[in-house]
Amino acid sequence: MLIRLLRTHLQPYRKPLLAVVALQLVSTIASLYLPSLNADIIDRGIARGDTGYILSTGGWMLAITLVQVVGSISAVWYGARTAMGFGRDVRSAVFHRVGSFSAREVNRFGAPSLITRTTNDVQQVQMLVLLSCTMLVAAPITCIGGVVLALQTDVGLSWLVAVSVPLLAGLIALVIVRMVPLFQQMQVRIDAVNRVLREQITGIRVVRAFVREPQEVARFDRANVEVTDVATRAGRLQAMIFPLVTLVLNVSSVAVLWFGAARIDAGQMQIGALTAYLAYLLQILMAVMMATFMAIMIPRAAACADRITEVLDTEGSVVPSRTPVTPLRADGELVFDQVGFSYPGAASPVLRGVSFTARPGQTTAVIGSTGAGKTTLVSLVPRLFDVTEGVLSLDGVDVRDLDQEVLWSRIGLVPQRPYLFSGTVGSNLRYGNPDATDDELWAALEIAQGADFVRAMPDGLDTAVAQGGTSVSGGQRQRLAIARALVRRPEVYLFDDSFSALDLTTDARLRAALKPVTAAATVVIVAQRVSTIADADQIVVLEDGGVVGIGRHEELLESCPTYQEIVESQLSAQEAVA
Repeated sequence: MLIRLLRTHLQPYRKPLLAVVALQLVSTIASLYLPSLNADIIDRGIARGDTGYILSTGGWMLAITLVQVVGSISAVWYGARTAMGFGRDVRSAVFHRVGSFSAREVNRFGAPSLITRTTNDVQQVQMLVLLSCTMLVAAPITCIGGVVLALQTDVGLSWLVAVSVPLLAGLIALVIVRMVPLFQQMQVRIDAVNRVLREQITGIRVVRAFVREPQEVARFDRANVEVTDVATRAGRLQAMIFPLVTLVLNVSSVAVLWFGAARIDAGQMQIGALTAYLAYLLQILMAVMMATFMAIMIPRAAACADRITEVLDTEGSVVPSRTPVTPLRADGELVFDQVGFSYPGAASPVLRGVSFTARPGQTTAVIGSTGAGKTTLVSLVPRLFDVTEGVLSLDGVDVRDLDQEVLWSRIGLVPQRPYLFSGTVGSNLRYGNPDATDDELWAALEIAQGADFVRAMPDGLDTAVAQGGTSVSGGQRQRLAIARALVRRPEVYLFDDSFSALDLTTDARLRAALKPVTAAATVVIVAQRVSTIADADQIVVLEDGGVVGIGRHEELLESCPTYQEIVESQLSAQEAVA
C-alpha cells in the first residue's frame, strides 16, 4: 500500500525528484572524492614537505566542499518542496474522499479515526518522503561509491567491509522486525485516545451533570497508558539501534587501524591510504546507518499508508449518476414509492414499503415512536443515504439520477441535531446563500424567531459562534439552523424534529411565521409533539419502519390506533381536537 500511495501521489513531482537524485549524486561524489585528496596531501605533500602541493590540493578540496554544500542544500530544498506538496495532495485526496462518504461510511470508520488518518497518518508518510529525499537517496550512492573507492585504495582490507556492513544491517533488521507490529498498534491506540478525548470535550456538560469526571479521567488514563505502553516499547527498541551502530562503527575503526598498521609496517600500504580507507569505511557505515534509520520510519509509514489507502479505496454508498439529470421543473414534489432502506448486515430493514407524496404548497408531517425510522426517511431525500428498495423521486426524477448539486440546491435541511460552524452568526447563516445580504439574514431571523436574541448579542450578526454552536443554547441553535435554511429559499424544506428545543409559544409563533414564506414550497416536518403537526395538511404515521396511517389530524384520531396512542400520551383526544 505504501508503494502504491507513493507512486500515485509522487507522479506529478517527477522532475523535482530527478533533480533531488542528480543533486544528491553530485554531493555524494564530491564527499567521496575528498578522502582521496586528503590521502594525496598526506602521502605527496606532508611526507615530502611539498607546501605548494598541499595548498593547491587544499584549494581543490575547498572547491569540492563548496560543490558538496551547494548540492546538499539544493537537494534538501527540492526534497522539502516535494514532501510538502505530497502531503498536501494526500490530505486533499483523503478530505475529498471523506466528503463523498455517506453517513454509513463515516460511521464505519468513525470521526476520530478519519481525523487521525487525515492528519497524523499523512504526516508520517510525508516525513518518510522528506527523509527519503534528504537521506535515503544518498545512502545507496554512498555505499556503492564508498565500496568501489575503498577497494581501489586497498584490496587487502576489503574483508572488513564485507564483515561490518552485513553485521550492522543484520543487527538493525532484527530490531526493526520487532518494531513493525508496535507501530501498527500505536496508530490504532492513537485513534482510541482521539475518540475518548473528542467524546469528553463534546459531552462535557453531560459529564459534569452526572458527576462523572473521575470515571472519565480514568477512561482517558487507560487510553493514554495504552498508547504510552506501546510507544515506550517501540522507543526502547529504537534506542537500541544507535548503540549498535556506534559499536559497529568503533569496532570497525579499530580493526582498520589495527590491520592497516600491520600493512603499513609491511610496506603494503601508505599512511594517507589508511586514512582514506578509514574515511570510506565510516562513510559506508554511516550510509547504512542512514538507511536503517529510514527503515525505522518505513514500518510506521507503511501502517499509516494502509490506513490512508483504506479510506481512499472506500467507495461511498451514495454514488453520483453517470448521466446526471440537470434540467428539473421547479415544483418540489416528493414521491415515495415503496421506499425501503436497510443497513448492510442488519437483521431487519429500517424502512419498508413507504409510499406517500409530499406536494408543493402543503405541509407533510411525519410522526412515530422512537426508532420508527423518521430521521432515516428524511435523510433519504438529500441522499445522505440511498434507498435500498423502491423509488424516491423529486419532480418526477429519481433522486439517484439527479445531478447532486441540483438536488442539494432544491433542499433546505434542518437536521435533528443542528450544527453551527466556528465563525460568526452571519457566516453560519450564509451557508444557505453566500450572497445573502444583511437584510435577508435579518428577515430570516425574524421568521425563525431568532432576531431578538441575535440583536441582544454584543456584535449582532458579527458575534462569534463556537464550533458546534456550543456558545448558544439548544433553542437558539435550532432557530439559527432554521434561519440558515430560510436564507436559501429552496423548493423543499425538511425539518427533522427541528422544533423540539422550543417552548410551545415560540413553536407556535415560528410555525405561523413560516406559513407565508413556505406557502409555495414542499414542507416535510418530523416531530415528536402532536401540537407541532396538528394543523399539517398530511400526517404520515410510522411504526417499525412502515406506514400505518396517512391523513389529517382529525382523520387519524379516528382511524389510526398508533396515532391515537401518541396523542393520548401527550394530551387527551378532546384537547387535541380543540
